[in-house]
Amino acid sequence: MTTDRNAKTKLIIYAGGIFVCYFYFAVLQEKITRGQYGDGENKEKFTYTFVLVFIQCLINYCFAKVMLAVLNQGEDTTSTFYYASSALAYILAMVCSIMALQFVNYPTQVVGKAGKPIPVMVLGVLIGKKVYPARKYVFIILIVTGVILFMFKDNKPTVKQTDDQVGFGECLLILSLLMDGITCAIQDRMRAEYKTKSGHMMINMNMWSVLFTGVAIIVSGELLAFIQFLQRHPNCLWHILSFSIAGALGQHFIFLTIAEFGPLTCAVVTTTRKFFTVLGSVLLFGNTLLPRQWIGTVIVFTGLALDALYGKTASTKKGTIK
Repeated sequence: MTTDRNAKTKLIIYAGGIFVCYFYFAVLQEKITRGQYGDGENKEKFTYTFVLVFIQCLINYCFAKVMLAVLNQGEDTTSTFYYASSALAYILAMVCSIMALQFVNYPTQVVGKAGKPIPVMVLGVLIGKKVYPARKYVFIILIVTGVILFMFKDNKPTVKQTDDQVGFGECLLILSLLMDGITCAIQDRMRAEYKTKSGHMMINMNMWSVLFTGVAIIVSGELLAFIQFLQRHPNCLWHILSFSIAGALGQHFIFLTIAEFGPLTCAVVTTTRKFFTVLGSVLLFGNTLLPRQWIGTVIVFTGLALDALYGKTASTKKGTIK
């Protein structure tokens, strides 16, 4: 009885940590990327995507370094190429996702990114030679239907946009999903070939991400422009640091949930969290959704919940990956 009570208490704490950290993370992400800094005619938007990803990955790396020292997960023999390539795909996924917020609102980004199982499943079949049960295809079709319904554009846009801007945010989300799929496919290879532990994966991927984004912000000149932006709007630095710390803590609670209760429980918690993130964005930032989009949102998260509950049975492989 005491053990069950302790387990329930831990689950409540971990789930609460995921909800609080990622809700705060979502609020700050929308504030940074879609808000404006300054007063009057001096208002300007934050457009330094690579800097934002660099700081986030740097804080994740420092956090992972501490956790790995505490957990001591042993020696790591994973190929450096796998870490570097997965980090590159991971960066591109994050950059595209953040850049999309300049063209679409946060609920659209969340619902669009909820389609992540689609590229993961497709690449799992094409690259990993996996075979999934029929019900998983049904759940994925449900998610696709909801995403299409949500993102279907009306004939008369509610926001004045140029022809080039219409649909560009959605294209960035699709590219981000593709990169997510590639990242997961490479991570599957790591686990299959090297039994890579989560701590080693987190620290090495973030290390390579810091290196890649560091080069990008120096070569592109974004670092100098960002420093000048901070001089004009110093309060932005606190937003970015808070955003990154919330993301790192949220990741930690996710790993704790997986370790203690398994990926199924974690998937249910994170799916529920995403739905409430959409609601929070609507309430806090005045992002209005059409009835059609609400229906699409419900369909997407229903598909995700069903997949989390019934679609996680181990898939088989047609052949061994070489």
